[in-house]
Amino acid sequence: MVSGTLVLAAAGFWLWRFQQGDSTRAAGSGSGRAFRLPEERQAQAEYAGSESCRECHSEAYYLWQASHHGLAERGVSAALDRAAFDPDRSFHHGSQVTLLGWSNGSARVTALGLFRSNEVFAVERVIGHYPLRQFLVPFPGGRLQTLEASYDPRSNEWFNVYGAEDRQPGEWGHWTGRGMNWNSMCAACHNTRVRKNYDEASDSYHTSMVELTVGCEACHGPLKRHNEWQLSHGKSGVTDPTITRATRQQVLDTCGFCHARRADLTGDFKPGDAFMDHLHPSVVDETTAYHPDGQVRDENYEFSAFLGSKMHQAGVYCLDCHNPHSAKTLLPGNFLCLRCHDGSRTNAPVIDPVRHSHHRVFGCDTNGVLASQDVASYDPRKIKETGGECINCHMPQTAYMQRHWRHDHGFTIPDPLLTKEHGIPNACNRCHADQSTDWSIQWTDRWYGEKMNRPTRERARWLARARAGDSSARDPLLKYLGQEPIPYWQASIIRLLASWAGEPKVYSALLARVDSTNALVRAEAINSLAPLLEGSGDSPLRSRMESGLLDPVRAVRVAAARALQDKVDLGHGAGSELLHSLNFNADHPSGQFQKGLLYLTRQDRRSLGHFLKAIEWDPYSPPFHSQYAAALSLFGDTAAAARHLVDASRLLPNSGDIQYQLALAANELGSPADATAHLENAVRLDPRHYRAWYNLGLARNAQGQPDAALEALTQAEALEPGNPDPAYARATILARLGRDPEALQALSRVLYLAPSHTEALQLQRRLKR
Repeated sequence: MVSGTLVLAAAGFWLWRFQQGDSTRAAGSGSGRAFRLPEERQAQAEYAGSESCRECHSEAYYLWQASHHGLAERGVSAALDRAAFDPDRSFHHGSQVTLLGWSNGSARVTALGLFRSNEVFAVERVIGHYPLRQFLVPFPGGRLQTLEASYDPRSNEWFNVYGAEDRQPGEWGHWTGRGMNWNSMCAACHNTRVRKNYDEASDSYHTSMVELTVGCEACHGPLKRHNEWQLSHGKSGVTDPTITRATRQQVLDTCGFCHARRADLTGDFKPGDAFMDHLHPSVVDETTAYHPDGQVRDENYEFSAFLGSKMHQAGVYCLDCHNPHSAKTLLPGNFLCLRCHDGSRTNAPVIDPVRHSHHRVFGCDTNGVLASQDVASYDPRKIKETGGECINCHMPQTAYMQRHWRHDHGFTIPDPLLTKEHGIPNACNRCHADQSTDWSIQWTDRWYGEKMNRPTRERARWLARARAGDSSARDPLLKYLGQEPIPYWQASIIRLLASWAGEPKVYSALLARVDSTNALVRAEAINSLAPLLEGSGDSPLRSRMESGLLDPVRAVRVAAARALQDKVDLGHGAGSELLHSLNFNADHPSGQFQKGLLYLTRQDRRSLGHFLKAIEWDPYSPPFHSQYAAALSLFGDTAAAARHLVDASRLLPNSGDIQYQLALAANELGSPADATAHLENAVRLDPRHYRAWYNLGLARNAQGQPDAALEALTQAEALEPGNPDPAYARATILARLGRDPEALQALSRVLYLAPSHTEALQLQRRLKR
């Protein structure tokens, strides 16, 4: 049976891709500390604070002050917060009861704490303003934690931000856990120029910031020199040399820093920087973070979905629609969309909202004809939005944190047929919840007919099938990769083609994208090819990947260094950037896991400590346990690996991967019957576990069960049709059974996938004699 170490290393690489966006999950915001490094003090000395802008920029200042940015984080205020805590109250959620109260000018919360008992916590900060507020309490080690008890100021109600979940202390996502830690999860986007300053040795923070909340300099950069120059030369008529107008791309990147689910590579982004020199955005991939048509599902914010939109492709950016200081839209309702879609722009199709949507909009008479196009006549407080509002169809809303409805910025097209085929939600049934999907299909077909059969529909279909493991999606995705004009979707297709990266056609297509003009596409091509490097030695692919170490964009260099982490120089260039990224994220379980993988590929026993810490911080993640066991086995302690896996299986009884690892350990310890039993459990729990099916085929064959072995190998081949191993194993069994024609057919498959497969060529020659 094959060793599990390298196999699981590939799984670990996938885990990083899946979890990379977690660092922006909205949990709270928090704790400025006095500790600062010398270079940090120097950099922060260049900032002047938002208050310094008020005198000269009063209109912008007052718009900002009342905005969500201006109120992103603040101290507790009696004027704003006392009503939430006074009089005392309580609310039930799951198995828990939380008590709220106000005493001596401060807010307090009694909740289930670290030690699984009710404790009293003093509220130090408030994050968010409308439609909900979350509260921060201080914890040891320089931490602030975000309470699950949240407040809705509209209804004067307290609620559990986790909804019906009953999270418990010790879980990563419990409010006392690392998943709701302000320093790493929230601070950077709720404040100005934050430095996390995590110390791995002491597992503590010395987080600092320039200003509490998202101030003027969070978007404009440091302004002290500007203030000083204006005081000295403001009336001279000379152009201020301290101010540089941001480009449209720089504005988009600055907004994207906070409005994106992404991996943070540096912890040091500032206005004017390129997004991918510091961050790597999430895209539609094999996970369920997005729907296959690009609609957001998990809390992904706006940036990545917008990158995949035709609006972005046409050159639209944030400030075309939003006031930069209030963050509100520039015009209400359809008036905003019709600024471009009224025939005044050559690259924007002309849209008549009523005829296009077949729904009435505000100001319409009973025949659906617009009675008024006067902006002044539109009062959104009095008129309910209707189906004729552009955003209701193309920017549907999803509720996050139970109360916060957000518009999707993917500008997708409602398609109930995709709902019927693949469960992708559509705007029609979001509004008409009392109607069936077939009802919506009937009307869209009647109104739009053949227009619904657009390329984006087909793309979504094949992406959905690829996510389900359907091998028939491979060739259509290759076709779309060659035709897709939007780099975001090229990157998404590349991610989903990774399952077939070893197949010649797919390999060639991915390798060509390593030289793409788009950094996101280059990075994803490297990520998708990286697993092929395992055990490859000094291969042409390795040489090609090494060119990525010198890429002009940091995210691409880090991707290349991660792919080459077994040999890359960690003290220089891209290798040092990779190590910095890992150290910056070392306060997360996934960060510790990635450091463990780095050292494991270098056969360094330090990997064990990092895997163990990842398990300690998040005991319910199966890959952490599996990789730790694989590392123990690699370093010669198979018995300890088996003991750990037995404990892990009690904690995670439904994990097919743990059962697979138990099978590997049992086999190494000389218990083939136990190995087979664990493999059967693995495929029962996870029918899509390729390695479990493949090894089950080998195990059954070794135990004299050729028919059962062939069945398992066929399942493995269906899951990874680009891998020649299952077909070759089938061929050897069929040849031994004297079923030569079937064996030759299997060998033909092997040689199609791997033309130079030595053993297959030898067996083919022998059978043809």
